[in-house]
Amino acid sequence: MVLPYIISTSEEAIKAVPQSFREASLACGATKLHTIIKVVLPLSLPGILTGAMIGTAKVSGETAPIMFTAAAFFTSGLPRSLFEPVMALPYHIYVLATAGTNIEKTRPIQYGTALTLIVLVLGMNLVGIIIRSRERRKKAW
Repeated sequence: MVLPYIISTSEEAIKAVPQSFREASLACGATKLHTIIKVVLPLSLPGILTGAMIGTAKVSGETAPIMFTAAAFFTSGLPRSLFEPVMALPYHIYVLATAGTNIEKTRPIQYGTALTLIVLVLGMNLVGIIIRSRERRKKAW
């Protein structure tokens, strides 16, 4: 579901590279492939990485795709390996808020899960912004 978003942000990042840079590279005798690899991709890399990071953060907060593709219905404990099914955080909040007869007792867990989800999404967005700013500083002309 995030692939169209990443593709469109990558296209925009590549289009943002000035045409004069491409022309200058070709005028110096570089091939089209060399121009793409050495000029266009390094200049568009911050935008591509930012789009990928923000897209990943966006998907991690969406509930419906996770519920129908990756989330386990219920897990009672922590996973013991990376290959065991886990409950997605948005789905975990939903289950805690709707299941059971004494929902008020699970309220602190609901708030803790929501805070964890918010921190993860904001952290991933922050990582994307930091990567973009560092790459822009490196490639400043």
